[in-house]
Amino acid sequence: MFTSLSGRSAIVTGGSKGIGRGIAATLAGAGINVVITGRNQADLDQAVEALAGAPGKVSAVSADVSNPEDSRRAVAEAVARHGGLDIVCANAGIFPSGRLADLTPDDLEQVLAVNFKGTVFIVQAALDALTESGHGRVVITSSITGPITGYPGWSHYGASKAAQLGFLRTAAMELAPKKITINAVLPGNIITEGLEEMGQEYLDQMSSAVPAGRLGSVADIGNAALFFATDEAAYITGQSLVVDGGQILPESHLAIAEL
Repeated sequence: MFTSLSGRSAIVTGGSKGIGRGIAATLAGAGINVVITGRNQADLDQAVEALAGAPGKVSAVSADVSNPEDSRRAVAEAVARHGGLDIVCANAGIFPSGRLADLTPDDLEQVLAVNFKGTVFIVQAALDALTESGHGRVVITSSITGPITGYPGWSHYGASKAAQLGFLRTAAMELAPKKITINAVLPGNIITEGLEEMGQEYLDQMSSAVPAGRLGSVADIGNAALFFATDEAAYITGQSLVVDGGQILPESHLAIAEL
């Protein structure tokens, strides 16, 4: 049995939709008090309302993690509301498509600012609170795209996700003496609002490439994040967990056809 996390405090960036909302739901379901962040107040309000029945309290702070001051303010709010901060889920991310030949400096800056710099800023902002916790946990939402696989149109996105893992490894060494662990979850294709907008044909094609025969759910990622947040995961740091139904394993579609 895992030690109960009920009553602990977490912040989930990008928690109003998709994977972030799934992580928030899983943590709150375990009795953890969660502050979610996002840039759209209406989306935040909707998420808080939807998660209102969970054992843990869920509230929201409008914040842009690419802004260091916003990150510090979000952490301060979480500490004030729940008496401290034990868990940071650096999940905020964007994934605009753009072919390499067409990428502009602004395109690169936008993706790196949110996906990579936003990860660094929220962790920096939370260091004192996580140290005070005595069992601080950081969970980064990276991706298989970039660190392991590639997909046309997402070279800037893939670079930002690989950058998170480069940050992770040295951060793990620096944070270990403070009893803070930092790990990453690498989702494959997870059903979210953004993925559904790409159409059923795309969803079917993606499902056909997964040995498990389905796309993942946001709860699949939430469960992985929850594990990294447990006391039982205290000796795991600087690691990456792929959650993809086996998507990265086949050599080709022919390998799937043989199943």
